[in-house]
Amino acid sequence: MQPRRDCLHLFAPQPPQPERPLFVFLPGLDGTGELYARQAAALAPRFDMRCLHLPASDRRDWQALAQRVVAELRACQAASRHRAIHLCGESFGGCLALQVALQAPHLLERLILVNPATTCPDRPLLGYAAEVAPWLPQGVYRWAAQGLLPLLTAPQRVEPAQRRALLAVMQALPLETLRWRLLLLKRFQLSRDALRSLRVPSLLLAGGADRLLPSVREAQRLARELPEARVTVLPQSGHTCLLERDVDLGELLQAPPRAALAPPYSCAAP
Repeated sequence: MQPRRDCLHLFAPQPPQPERPLFVFLPGLDGTGELYARQAAALAPRFDMRCLHLPASDRRDWQALAQRVVAELRACQAASRHRAIHLCGESFGGCLALQVALQAPHLLERLILVNPATTCPDRPLLGYAAEVAPWLPQGVYRWAAQGLLPLLTAPQRVEPAQRRALLAVMQALPLETLRWRLLLLKRFQLSRDALRSLRVPSLLLAGGADRLLPSVREAQRLARELPEARVTVLPQSGHTCLLERDVDLGELLQAPPRAALAPPYSCAAP
C-alpha cells in the first residue's frame, strides 16, 4: 500500500497480517517512511508492518504529533484484537517515538531507538541551519543535500540504489518543511524524570561510525535514564544504519547481548 501524501497516517509497506504483532517505523527527517522497504520485507514474516508518513505540510509541535500517532496506533489495535506494538524510531523519528511512548506507554510492547536525534538541542549550528534553510536557492539546496550524504551514510556499506533513494527524499523535502523540522529538533526536550518514568523495554541502536551525531554517547546516556533499556553498538555503521546492506533489524531484535562493554551495553558485529 502506497502512502497518501496529504495527511499523517500509517501505511502498510507489506501485505497486512492482522494476526501478527504490529511493528511501526517512525522515519527520519524526510518523513516519508519510504526508505525501509528492505527492513520491512525482512521483518514481515514476524510482524504486521506499518510506516508513518508525515506530510510536508504538517506543522504540528511534538506534543500534537505524538497525540496523532497515538491515535493511529489505537486505531490499529482496535481493528486487530489489541495486538502488541513494537515502535521503532530513527533519528527525528526517535525523538517522536520517545514522545509517543511517554504519552501512551501501555500501548507498547517494545521501543526501539535508532541513532535518535535527541542531542540536537545541544548543537548551535542546528538553529542557524533552520534560519538559513528557507533562503537557500533550490540549486544550492540540492547541492547541499548531496554534500550531506557522507555525513548521513557509511558509503561503502550502503548500496548505490539506497543512496539514490535517500538523496531523492532529501532533495524533495520543501525548504520550509526542513526549517520546521529542524526547529522541532532544536526545541526537543525531555526531562530526566520523564525518561525515568518510562517503563517500556527499550533497545537503543547506535552507529559507531555516525559522523552526524554522537550517537553512541547519547545511547549510553539514554540507557542510564530509561529503566529497561539496553544499547547495541554497530561499530562500522553510520547515521542511516537501517539502509546498510549488513544491518538486519530482525536479527538485532532477537540477538542476545554480545561482546558486552558494560551492562546494559553490547557490541554487534555489523
